[in-house]
Amino acid sequence: MDPTVLGGKLASALVTPLLKKLFRPDGPGAGLVDKPVRLSALVSFRGEKRTLDERDVHKLAAQLVTQAVDSPGEPPFPPDERIAVTDTLARRLLALGDLDMDDVQAVRLGHRELAMRLHRAGPAPDGLSADACHFLDHATEWACLNILEFFTRRSTFVARSLVEQSRGQAELIAKVDELLTRAPRPYARDAAFEHRYRPYVAERHNHITIYGIDLRDSPDRWPLEVAYLSLEATSGEQTGVADAPPGEHTGAATAAARLPAEEALSSHDRVLLRGDAGSGKTTLVQWLAVTAARDATRVPFVLPLRTLVRSGTLPAPAAFLTAVGCPLAPPEGWAERVLAAGRGLVLVDGLDEIPAADRHRTRDWLLALIHAFPGNHWLLTSRPTAVRPDWLAPEGFRELTLTPMRRADVATFVHRWHAAAQAPEYETQLLDSLRTKRDLARLATNPLMCGLICALHRERRGYLPTGRKELYDAALAMLLARRDRERGMGAVDGVELGEEAQLEVLQRLAYALVLSGNTEMDLETAEGIVARCLPVVAPGSGQGDAEAVLRTLLLRSGLLRRPGEGVVDFVHRTFQDYLGARYAVEEGHLDVLAGHAGDSLWEDVIRMAVAHARPRERAALLRRLLAEGTPRLTLLALACLEHAAALDPGVRAEVEERAGALVPPRTTDEAKALAEAGLLVLELLPGPEGLTAEEAHGVAVTASLLGAEEDEGALAVLRRFRDHPDLDVRRQLAGTWSRFDTREYAVEVLDHLERDGLSLVCESAEQRAALRLMRPWHRLRFDGPLTAAALIDCVPDPGEVRLLHLRNNPGLGHLGELRAFRSLASLWLQRCPDAVGLSSLADLPLTDLSVFDRGADLTGLASLTRLTRLSIAQSLPGDVLTDVLPVEAPLLSLFLGMGSIRSTGLRGLTRWPTLQSLAFGVSGAQCLGAEDWSEVAGLPALTTLSLYGQPEAYAHDAMPELPGVRDLQFLANPPPPEALQILASRLPGVRTVGVATPVDSAESLDPYAELFPAAEVFRI
Repeated sequence: MDPTVLGGKLASALVTPLLKKLFRPDGPGAGLVDKPVRLSALVSFRGEKRTLDERDVHKLAAQLVTQAVDSPGEPPFPPDERIAVTDTLARRLLALGDLDMDDVQAVRLGHRELAMRLHRAGPAPDGLSADACHFLDHATEWACLNILEFFTRRSTFVARSLVEQSRGQAELIAKVDELLTRAPRPYARDAAFEHRYRPYVAERHNHITIYGIDLRDSPDRWPLEVAYLSLEATSGEQTGVADAPPGEHTGAATAAARLPAEEALSSHDRVLLRGDAGSGKTTLVQWLAVTAARDATRVPFVLPLRTLVRSGTLPAPAAFLTAVGCPLAPPEGWAERVLAAGRGLVLVDGLDEIPAADRHRTRDWLLALIHAFPGNHWLLTSRPTAVRPDWLAPEGFRELTLTPMRRADVATFVHRWHAAAQAPEYETQLLDSLRTKRDLARLATNPLMCGLICALHRERRGYLPTGRKELYDAALAMLLARRDRERGMGAVDGVELGEEAQLEVLQRLAYALVLSGNTEMDLETAEGIVARCLPVVAPGSGQGDAEAVLRTLLLRSGLLRRPGEGVVDFVHRTFQDYLGARYAVEEGHLDVLAGHAGDSLWEDVIRMAVAHARPRERAALLRRLLAEGTPRLTLLALACLEHAAALDPGVRAEVEERAGALVPPRTTDEAKALAEAGLLVLELLPGPEGLTAEEAHGVAVTASLLGAEEDEGALAVLRRFRDHPDLDVRRQLAGTWSRFDTREYAVEVLDHLERDGLSLVCESAEQRAALRLMRPWHRLRFDGPLTAAALIDCVPDPGEVRLLHLRNNPGLGHLGELRAFRSLASLWLQRCPDAVGLSSLADLPLTDLSVFDRGADLTGLASLTRLTRLSIAQSLPGDVLTDVLPVEAPLLSLFLGMGSIRSTGLRGLTRWPTLQSLAFGVSGAQCLGAEDWSEVAGLPALTTLSLYGQPEAYAHDAMPELPGVRDLQFLANPPPPEALQILASRLPGVRTVGVATPVDSAESLDPYAELFPAAEVFRI
């Protein structure tokens, strides 16, 4: 093969990026170094830090061979020798790591001699044709030439003695490239042109533009790589509710699984992609073009149909570039050669943006191209209603539909938009609004509306939630008029209604849906409404009949869609409510609105009606809401105030006063009652600024309860309280984890909480996994079966844990492994029947132990000599307490459960003179006696006495006087009055009496107050 021909197939601009993968990356430029670097240390497929293996090198060699074989022109060798050629070239490239030389020696050797050494290391197999051997030799030389050039550009290479040689290598390659450019062969000129065309395409389409926005401080263009969001497509028919919040498209069953939209062409080379207005179709086209150009995978052609049809005749491949205004002039026949070789990516955008007659002509043009140039990839985009389903299915096109953005997609878009706009200070506030304001969340389901919301929010310095009518007005103006006009589009199918005329038709359709309580109507009904409206909005204008007007609104407005055959609905429910309210106010139907105020489906309609109404109408409507006297309608009136710029001050004050009694809640009961008013409450919850600790706790309780219905909005509220210092507020935030997405709540709320006095409960595998996402917790509770090893594995730093509470864990086993919690001070075991080995914990700083399991093994308990608090629930073996309990422990608090002292009584209790708090339970099977009470009397530091069980088993008559007891508690079954009289006489120093009663008990505490006149009596 002629070397020039080979060079045309392997131009340096394409070879160099592939060959660079063989070597470890280094800083750009050249710098003087002390000593050369061994080749074995440079290659990326040798050593401990290798990034490639031999299979990767074989793949790289296959790419080089494929590039040469698939390029236009004569094949360099017979096709059946391709595998042998690829294997030989790979072995020669792998031989680089075996050469006993450094980079300086390699450069001095020169590319030909270096190629000879690689040739000797990987000779061609016997029987290979002369053409194949010739190709291998020249390919190896060409690779070595680029490799040596790469060496000379490494920052660790260039020494003064080699500067001239580096320049020589660069000049040699430049001359060869120039020779290739000037060569008369077409494929050499093609390679040179593509070297210019690909960067042009990447630059030309590397931005996102939103048309129809005219804002002072917000951009209308963003870099594509910053703002691009990977959306999803499905081949199934969407049946979901489009206006549901992102990620909650109820009933959105599809006939096929979702896939990333940019992978649409990965498994099928012909795709018709449908999507509503602003769903990201054009952006996807741009992304595919930019990535294909940058990765040099295929040659992209971006063909917007609205531009192509202006010239009348749809272009042949030779005119592709001139038809779209590309300033680069390709070699004659270049586009045909690209398509003939099957290397093209043809992206035809906007089938819906041309008249219906042109769509059939477009199909014929597209199919003629496909048949003439098979093997390429083809993508056609359209809005859903432009053409019938399966319009191109007989021609092998796969139909996909872009799906609405999920919640995570919206958050990602908002983050990237603010990064591109350099306005990070508005990001968090907008995300919170999108989570708590349901109508905003319903709008933010595609990139177009998300971009509009971001731009308006920034334009108003973060005050978008108080001017939502302006958002809808701006969105409608953009969708109905400005977007198409600013993209240079004219009338489609001869129908061109102005913005106000479109609004008049749309609002009548919306009001009909609102009145019916539905979100869909049949096509015949919709056409009837349009027909009655046309004489009013377009008398004698020749705009077509109702069917044509409705078809145009479905196609171009971006507000209507056809979710099924013969059915019409609004893309966003919030636009239906907004337009329906607009028509109701215009027609004076305020009584109708007020009559439906009790229906939660009318909430947004009423709020938007207040926004449209005149001041006197607003006042009347709000008074009707207050007259109902229900918390929900009072709160609805409060929510309406944000839309009432002009309002009677007296009405505003009355609304605020009535709502002020509900928000913020001041007790847990008030919080529960407030949550029953529904999701409307979320956007009305204040704080934490300006709230008392009790009010902050009430708000947190309300948001927690609503989290079961609307976790995103509730999370946005709770996130505001994550730095609150009050312990009750923090406990509420920690205790409501299970109502929210485990990972998100851990990162957004729990990780920020102050840990003092706070325990975290982990009840699921997801929660245990989320522990590693947070700063260490000092107090942890785990519920469920979990071995000690698994327990330790899920805690990022066991040494930070101070309290460990294990519940309902039959798989715990030996406790020795818990020594990994080297700072453990408190261990509570509750229903852990197989836990053994208490003695293995003796070396821990354990001061607090609770064992609540009737079958627990207490062997080794006596060795825990540091305990100051001990709680036991099962029966103790032995005759005295000292047989089991740690005699040397300085106990301050001791709890002995029901039946614990069945065989021991309280004998031996005086062995712990440090006891300050004693609690025990007794039953009829074990009554106390004088000996037991004498043990209690022998505790000089005792101040708190807690009793429960059967009162008759207390042996009150045998109780001596205990003047040191200050606090008395009845944990269950308080004794009868006659027994209380005896207790009162034996406990003259009592200052507090706690009585355990059922939550809804009406039992009076007066008898206790009479018997203990100097004490505070309370329920526990």
